[in-house]
Amino acid sequence: MADSTGLNYRQHMATAADHLSLKEGVVAQKRAWQRMLSGRRLDLLDPTPMDIEIEDIAHGLSFVARWNGQTVGDYAYSVAEHSILVVKIYERLEPKAPMKWKLAALLHDAPEYVIGDMISPVKAAVGPGYEDLDERLASAIHIKFGLPAKIPADVKRKIKAADKISAWMEATQLAGFSEAEATKFFGKVSSDITGDLKLTLRPPMEVRQEFVNLHEKLLEQI
Repeated sequence: MADSTGLNYRQHMATAADHLSLKEGVVAQKRAWQRMLSGRRLDLLDPTPMDIEIEDIAHGLSFVARWNGQTVGDYAYSVAEHSILVVKIYERLEPKAPMKWKLAALLHDAPEYVIGDMISPVKAAVGPGYEDLDERLASAIHIKFGLPAKIPADVKRKIKAADKISAWMEATQLAGFSEAEATKFFGKVSSDITGDLKLTLRPPMEVRQEFVNLHEKLLEQI
């Protein structure tokens, strides 16, 4: 990735208010670095596309458990596995969607490769700080792979619909929810969409490779 990508990203972020920036009379916060297996060193508070690698994302997400690990089976149901399922559901909801939005669906939880998966009630309790961090990372990831920094609102809503269907399936099949309880939290789900989709629990390395392969497939078709 050329240096200009990082520059463009910084110019984009400069248009938004940044509560972590150095302000008059305030001492700048120390940068929070994360060393990646690729050798990249990602600043979580000021991420740039240059430090994003799909192998790092896939590896991290394949080891991050959905539902805080409170699911049945010998393997955790990972965020990587969830992301693959969301793409399948999104394709059924929006069969004519451009490949770039299918890629956006695959990457919808990508920031969690470094900040982890947090259940919604906890996210709400943490407040805007978590959302700000998530958005910064998401913007860097999107730009790295040729997507707009911010996904259009209508596309984001459709991906969220697929995300909720996935959550309903996970809740009822893996996390101990009744269908009535899952419907209360995630909405009613049509069997026309979920009919033949089955949740699988696999070793992290297997899921990691499928995530990378799907990413490459979608990227090639954009």
